Amino acid sequence: MQTDTHPSSEARMGSNAAPFPPLELENRPTVATDQAAYYLTRQQQTLRGWACREDGPLRPLRINGRLAWKTADLRRLLGVA
Repeated sequence: MQTDTHPSSEARMGSNAAPFPPLELENRPTVATDQAAYYLTRQQQTLRGWACREDGPLRPLRINGRLAWKTADLRRLLGVA
């Protein structure tokens, strides 16, 4: 018996590569919310909530209406050298 898989599920299973480089190799001073959420293993909306309420472990920069999270702060919080 043959089972068919949905094309979109094949696309999701196709690559096991991490969507972002390891934090140790990140050389930009800030990262976007989606990348910061990936490193912190949180949902993007959680980080947006921290920014709005100003009650999270990190404070983002606001650049042209977008949130930018300092790479140095992420490293310090996660204990990455």
